[in-house]
Amino acid sequence: MTTNVGTIDRILRIILGLALIAFAIPYGFPQVGWNWIGWVGIVPILTAVFGLCPLYSLLGISTCPRKMSQR
Repeated sequence: MTTNVGTIDRILRIILGLALIAFAIPYGFPQVGWNWIGWVGIVPILTAVFGLCPLYSLLGISTCPRKMSQR
């Protein structure tokens, strides 16, 4: 399986995902009726864990460092 999510991108996705999930849990944040949308934070966490972003694949984007070709 090919990865297309680099290290810095993975760290940012985990931070974003955890922040969104924290918003979904009413502890510490006011209940506003839109808290359920925070569960979308599972998506960036999963893409960070597996190192594969389907949207990046569709668009042909990769944040992984390029491998040097051996001569």
